[in-house]
Amino acid sequence: MISKILTAVSIILLNVVVCSSQVIPTPKEHFGFNIGDDYQLANYTQTEAYVKKLAAASDRTKLVDIGLTEEGRHQFMLIISSSTNIRNLDRYKEISQKLARAEDLTDEQAHTLATEGKAVVWIDGGLHATEVVGAHQLIETMYQLVSRKDPETLRILDEAIILFVHANPDGQELVSNWYMKDSDVKKRKTNIPRLYEKYIGHDNNRDFFMMNMKETQNISKQQYIEWMPQVIYNHHQTGPAGSVLAGPPYRDPFNYAFDPLLVTSIDAVGAAMNNRLNLEGKPGYTQRAGSSYSTWWNGGLRTTAYFHNMVGLLTEIIGGPTPAAIPLVPSRLIPNGATPNPVVPQEWHFRQSIDYSVSLNYAVLNYSINQKQDLLYGIYKMGKNSIEKGNRDTWTLSPRYIDSINNAFKKDQKLARSGEGERAISERDTVPTKYFDAVYKDPTLRDPRGYIISADQPDFPTAVKFINALIYSGIGVHRASADFTVAGKKYPSGSYIIKTSQAFRPHILDMFEPQDHPNDFQYPGGPPIPPYDAAGWTLAYEMGIHFDRILNAFDGPFQKVPYGQLQSPKGLVTKAASDGYVLSAASNNSFIAVNDLIEKGVDVYRLSSSQQKDIATGSFYFEANSKTKPLIEKYSNELGLKVTGLKKRPPVMTKATPLRIALWDTYGGSISSGWVRWIFEQYHFPFTVIYSKDVDNEDLRQKYDVLVFVSGAIPAVRAAGAPNRGGGQQPKPEEIPAELRERLGRITQDTSIPRLKSFMATGGKIVTIGTSANLAYHIGLPVRNALVEVVKGQDVPLPGEKYYIPGSIMNITVDTTSDATLGMPRKADVYFDASPVFKIAPGAIASGDVKSIAWFASGKPLRSGWAWGQAYLQDGIAAFEAKVGAGKLVVFGPEVTFRGQTHGTFKLLFNQLYRLDQK
Repeated sequence: MISKILTAVSIILLNVVVCSSQVIPTPKEHFGFNIGDDYQLANYTQTEAYVKKLAAASDRTKLVDIGLTEEGRHQFMLIISSSTNIRNLDRYKEISQKLARAEDLTDEQAHTLATEGKAVVWIDGGLHATEVVGAHQLIETMYQLVSRKDPETLRILDEAIILFVHANPDGQELVSNWYMKDSDVKKRKTNIPRLYEKYIGHDNNRDFFMMNMKETQNISKQQYIEWMPQVIYNHHQTGPAGSVLAGPPYRDPFNYAFDPLLVTSIDAVGAAMNNRLNLEGKPGYTQRAGSSYSTWWNGGLRTTAYFHNMVGLLTEIIGGPTPAAIPLVPSRLIPNGATPNPVVPQEWHFRQSIDYSVSLNYAVLNYSINQKQDLLYGIYKMGKNSIEKGNRDTWTLSPRYIDSINNAFKKDQKLARSGEGERAISERDTVPTKYFDAVYKDPTLRDPRGYIISADQPDFPTAVKFINALIYSGIGVHRASADFTVAGKKYPSGSYIIKTSQAFRPHILDMFEPQDHPNDFQYPGGPPIPPYDAAGWTLAYEMGIHFDRILNAFDGPFQKVPYGQLQSPKGLVTKAASDGYVLSAASNNSFIAVNDLIEKGVDVYRLSSSQQKDIATGSFYFEANSKTKPLIEKYSNELGLKVTGLKKRPPVMTKATPLRIALWDTYGGSISSGWVRWIFEQYHFPFTVIYSKDVDNEDLRQKYDVLVFVSGAIPAVRAAGAPNRGGGQQPKPEEIPAELRERLGRITQDTSIPRLKSFMATGGKIVTIGTSANLAYHIGLPVRNALVEVVKGQDVPLPGEKYYIPGSIMNITVDTTSDATLGMPRKADVYFDASPVFKIAPGAIASGDVKSIAWFASGKPLRSGWAWGQAYLQDGIAAFEAKVGAGKLVVFGPEVTFRGQTHGTFKLLFNQLYRLDQK
């Protein structure tokens, strides 16, 4: 007994010695300044070194490398908790996973696990790198949690596991180095010369259901496959003018797929955050209608979390290293439900923002441990509810069904009154339940029990990319090990099955089903309230995936894919080739193979017509020879392509010669251009980036065959004598290094447009996307805006009260006889964001000078999102090509490359990047 006591005492003394020997370096000791000091920023190299010091000095930490960034830096996650918890992380991760997935657990077992487990809280910073508070509050909070010994901190460490994640290492390195380069602190600015994420800048917070970027993949793996935190806190800036910050609760609408417990949990955490600031005398928190942030949209770091039953938090705070001021906004000075504790105008320093952020972090952590049982059991309960909904007949409430009820009731009321006019239904009206039953007991309107993605669709490799986006999101996927039949339809082996009876069902529905955004106006008959981001984004539509919705329970020879295991498409080589091989133009991956073949010196052709049933017009052909035969298995295995061997050379085809491509960009970086740059790299298109000064000063025709202008490049036509505006603020040349000054400038009506017209007149091609369709008006093509009304004899754009379509998915009809649309289906879904729509002068069509590529054949083309007044689109032209001298202008109104998501319309751009010479 005495020996046991002595052993215990020895262990205690050893722990005391170890703890007392730990020396936690302060930020000032490492960086040379306190976090939040005016005019001081830390870069990522310094931050990473400091985090390693914290991890080495403290047994409260575990440092995890979660992957490489797009620029090749290591992205860290520092886990902080008590030393005891750190030693048992695997067990707490296991508990978190079990509760989040809610598989094979009873309520009693879930309660037991919730009691044993720890609250897992994610706190990140730096995602948007010019919002410098985020990365720096991360440093300060990590230091405080590692070094403090007060009872509150120790209790947090005992009951919570905190995942501190740097969301954008590359961006912090760029922004901080750029800011600190000036020795004169008053000249320090964050007007960086390029995007702070290699390809997509600010859109790195728009990639969390598509998972294109490495940073997104790293983060999502930790959130949805590894740790499944109950709370995810995403720091941003800047707060609305006249406030310090905006945070939860958020304004309506929220997405109808959510469990109600999620919404009330967000509200509860928001109340705790606001309350803590008020306790500490920190005013200026605004919420709900005080800001623009809602919980409708999927795709952001904190919003995708909602579709996984996780409490996602966003704050937008003011502040930066250069002192600023809170401006006077009189309307924000009166306390109300949105801003219960207004802040008065004052000078504002960086350290104040850091202190607010640390307080908010502590508020979230305190809530999480105080309500630990509710949070852990709650994520299980939401997951269990989702599984049960996926296993039974379920109808999701949405505005279109409410409209069906109202319209049926109004119709019956009108008939009952013998032709009297319809009466509007007020909120006080009650409607007989038979109208409810007509919708919510209609078996055809049920949510699906699952989805089948057949392996025999035209572009199966792209379908597998869609499957991998789901897998990155922690979705459970099955793969058929043999042919099978469901609902009378046969499917081949290798098809994928996604059942909705799983915890993350809201995300599954959101990727397959149309979003039904409510009509949201400031007041009846008034202007629309813009959604925070997109209104509709159904990924299966954007990617052109063929799938079947299965309404009844089903099964088959299905093998479950392990969580997180990415899939590779299996290709097929059919028929022995004595003459050549054919690749389908319907598959986007065919363009990778074609570009590689051309780069290797192989001649590639496109079939002008096809006499074989299984080979479509536009397919790619190349000869079978010693150079190409070794590549066939590679294209089949690595790209998942179906390669068809031919014994006889096709009689009619054109040689596909690659064009010399120039892609426009601008100082600071165009996000839309960055996405196209990334797409070109993925599909192996060689290209050169040019800037507005290149347009004005270089002999473009000598260097390039095709110029690509994304949205935001070409300004609107201005009246004679009016100043050239738009394009965002740029620095003065003397403020930046000489080698970067060539990136300055904008496309101008007086100088740039004539040069672009000359480029086309001498045989060049220009492709415009989105708002850069303005070029058609600048050069006087016989096209006009289709979305106008005549007011006092003048064409005036339709007002928002009549027509309003924010980011949504619309359906177009495609001219499949055109070279511009080779490989495209007759009907296609496009991403439409207040996009230009055209009318073409009849004479121009008759002469062949302007040719329609795609149009809106219906007055109801909405597929997903919000389209007020969509009938105005009827017969409008979505895309066209026009002769300009010896060259051509190709105009795509919709965003055919939007955020690297719209795989279903990539081919519209790809087809423009070859010259087709008759063979």
